[in-house]
Amino acid sequence: MKADRGHRYRPLTLLLVAVAFLLVLMQTAYLSRQQALSELQHRAEADLARYALTVQQKLDRYKDIPRLLATHSSLRQALQATDAGQIQRTNEYLQQVNTIIGASDSYLMNAAGITVASSNWYKTNSFVGLDFSFRPYFQDALAGRAGRYFALGTTSRKRGYYFSWPVYEGEQVIGVVVVKIDLHEIEQDWNDPLQDIAVTDEDGIIVISTRPEWKFHALRSLPQADLQRILASLRYLDHPLSALQVVRREALNDNAQLITLLEGERISNGALDGVTTREYLLLQRPVPETGLKVSVMARLQPVHEAVLQAVILAGCVYLVLMLLVLFLQARWRIVRERRRFQLRELSALAEREREVRAIINNTRAGLITLDEQGHIESFNPTAEKLFACRADQIRGQAFTQLLSEDAHEHYRRHLSPEARAATDLTLEATGIRGDGSRFPLELTLGRMALGSEHHFIVTVHDMTERKQYEKQLQDARDALETRVAERTADLSRANARLLDEMAQHRSTQNELIQTAKLAVLGQLAAGINHELNQPLAAIRSYADNASAFLQLGKPDRVATNLQEIAGLTERMAKIIHPLKEFSRQSSGQPRPTSLKAVRDGAMSIMYGRLDQKGVELIWPPDLDQVFVLGDTLRLEQVLVNLLANALQAMEQAEVKRIEVTLERTLDRVKLSLHDSGPGIESDDPQRVFEPFYTTKAQGQGLGLGLSISHRIMENLGGRLSAANHPEGGAVFTLELPVATRPEPQQPLPPKEDIA
Repeated sequence: MKADRGHRYRPLTLLLVAVAFLLVLMQTAYLSRQQALSELQHRAEADLARYALTVQQKLDRYKDIPRLLATHSSLRQALQATDAGQIQRTNEYLQQVNTIIGASDSYLMNAAGITVASSNWYKTNSFVGLDFSFRPYFQDALAGRAGRYFALGTTSRKRGYYFSWPVYEGEQVIGVVVVKIDLHEIEQDWNDPLQDIAVTDEDGIIVISTRPEWKFHALRSLPQADLQRILASLRYLDHPLSALQVVRREALNDNAQLITLLEGERISNGALDGVTTREYLLLQRPVPETGLKVSVMARLQPVHEAVLQAVILAGCVYLVLMLLVLFLQARWRIVRERRRFQLRELSALAEREREVRAIINNTRAGLITLDEQGHIESFNPTAEKLFACRADQIRGQAFTQLLSEDAHEHYRRHLSPEARAATDLTLEATGIRGDGSRFPLELTLGRMALGSEHHFIVTVHDMTERKQYEKQLQDARDALETRVAERTADLSRANARLLDEMAQHRSTQNELIQTAKLAVLGQLAAGINHELNQPLAAIRSYADNASAFLQLGKPDRVATNLQEIAGLTERMAKIIHPLKEFSRQSSGQPRPTSLKAVRDGAMSIMYGRLDQKGVELIWPPDLDQVFVLGDTLRLEQVLVNLLANALQAMEQAEVKRIEVTLERTLDRVKLSLHDSGPGIESDDPQRVFEPFYTTKAQGQGLGLGLSISHRIMENLGGRLSAANHPEGGAVFTLELPVATRPEPQQPLPPKEDIA
C-alpha cells in the first residue's frame, strides 16, 4: 500500500520540483539582470563623464583663438584695404596661424559676410570671395557675440565646429574672424567594443559617432517644421537626416533608458537588408556652452552574459540540492530496508545455528571451545576421536592436560589478559590421548566474544601423516644438498681446469648456456604435456570415428576426420617448434635482431606457466620497429630466465604483474622488466649475478641462471643490471646497441609437397 501511494504521488512531486526550479531560475534572472544593469550604468556614467570632458577640452582649446585674432591690426587693415598686397599678407598670416594652432581653416569675413582672407587661399576650394552670411556663427558675431556652430562645410563638405568673433573698429563691427576645427580625432580615440558613442547637436542630429552609419541621423523623429528649418540652413547639406529605427524604449531611471535599435544595411528603396535588433543602455550628458550633447549607448551583452551565468549557477546549485535530497531519501530507504533485512536474519538465525552445529560436528578438524580461564566447554566428535576421550569426561578440565609441557608456556601467555588484543596463536605441539599415547598436532587458538565475556576456540589438526611426509622431504633435501655439495666440488675442480683451458672457454660457455636452456625446457615439460594431451586425445577420437565411418561406408565423413587429424598434428608441431628452436645451439655472432621476434620466442616458451599462475604481462607497443645488435636465441634465453625468476619471486604476491618498458637513445636500447614481487633482499642488487648466488629454497635452483644471462649480455656487447623499484618489486634492465633494420630478403620459391 505504501509503495502504491508513493507511485501515485510521484508525478505531483516531480511537477512541484519542476515549478520550483522554474521560479528559482526566473527570480535569479530578474535579480541578476537588475544588478548587472546597475553595474553597467555606473560604468557607462563614468565613461560618459570622461567622453564629455574630452569634447569640452577639445573645444575649449580653440574658443578664445578668434577673439585673439580679432585684436591683430593686419585683420582690420585687410578689411579696410583696397590693395591686393595687404590681402595677401593677411592670407599668409592666417595660413601660418592655422598651421600653428592645428585648426582646419581660419578665415576673415567683412560685414556683408564675404570672405576677405582665408588660410586656404592657395587651394582650389578656397573660401576667399565666398558668402557665409547665412551661417548662424556669422550672424552671432556681427551682433557682437561669440559664435559657436557645428555644420558641414559648403565647400569642403567636411564636418567642422566653428568659433567666431567680431572685429571692431572703434565701437563698430567691421568684420568677423572664424576658426574651424575638425573633431575627427575624437572619434579615433573612442574605441570601446562594448560601447557606441554619439555626439548630437541641439536638434538631436548625430554629428560625431563611433558608428559611421549613424552620422547625420536623429535619435528621435524630428517634427516636420524642424526638419525643414535644418534643411533650409544647409547645415548638413543634402543628407536626408532620418531617425534611427528605435523599436522600443524603456525608462530605467531619471538618467538612463533602455532602447532597442533595428539595425541593417539600407538598400536602394530605403528598406533595411539583413535586419537585426540590438539592445542598448542610453545615457546622455550636455557639453556646456557648445550646444552639443554626448550620448553613450552601452551594449547589453555583458548583462545577458551575467544573467546567463547566474541562471546556470542557480540551476546547478538547485540540482545539487535536489540530488542531496534524493541521496538522503535513498539513504533513509536503505536504512529502512536494512532494518527489515536484520529482522529476517534474526528469524533465520536459529536455523543457521543448527546448520552450523551440524557442520561443526561433521568437520574433519577438531574444534574445542574454552572459557576465559582456559577450561574446556565443548568437544566436537572429531576432537573426541583425536584425543580418544568423550566430551562429558573432559568438559570443565584444563586444556593443558591434553598438551605436552613444552607448549604450556605459549598457551598460558596467549590466555593472559595482556595478550587479548594479540592475533590468533598457531603452533605445533604434541597431543596426549586419553590412553596416554602421543601424536603431533597443529592447533590454532583464537579469541571470540560472547556478549561481555571472552572465550576461546581451538582448532586441532592431526599432523602424523604430514610429519612423516616432512621427514621424507627432509631426507630427500639432505640427499640433494649432499649431491649439490658434491656437484659444487666437481664444478670447483672443473673451474680450476678451465683456468688452464682458456682457449676452450667459448665452447664450454656455449655448452653451459645450452644446458641452462635445456633445464628451462625441463621445467616446462608439464606445461607442454598439458598442451599435447588434448590434441592427442582428439586425434584418438577422430581416428576411432574414422574407422567406424569407414565400416559404415561413409568416406566423406572419414575424409573430414582425417582433415581434423591433420590440423591437430600441425597444431602439435607448432607447439613443439618453439621448444626445438629454443634448445638449438646458437651461432653466438651478434647481428640485427628484432625485439618482437625475441619477445615472441620467449612467450612461446613461457606463456603456459604465466597463464597458469595468473600473471598479467604488459609489453610495450611497436617492438617490431626496434632492432638491436644481438643473437635471437641467446636473447630469448636471457628473457626466459628473467621471466622465470620473476614468476618465482611473485609466488606469494597477491597481485602478479610484470611490466616491460622500452627506452631508446641514439645508440642504445634499454628493455626493463618490473615485477610485483618482494624485490631483491641483498644490499647490493648486483650480487644476484654472482655464480651460485640464490635466495630460493633448496631444490629450486643452483643460482646460475642470472650469472649465465649476465655473461651472455656481455658477450653480445650489452649489459644486464638489477635494482629495486621505488614502488616495490625488482627491476632487471637489458641494455643493447641499436642496430639498423635489415633489408627484407626475397622469398624462396615454394617447395613441392612431399606425399
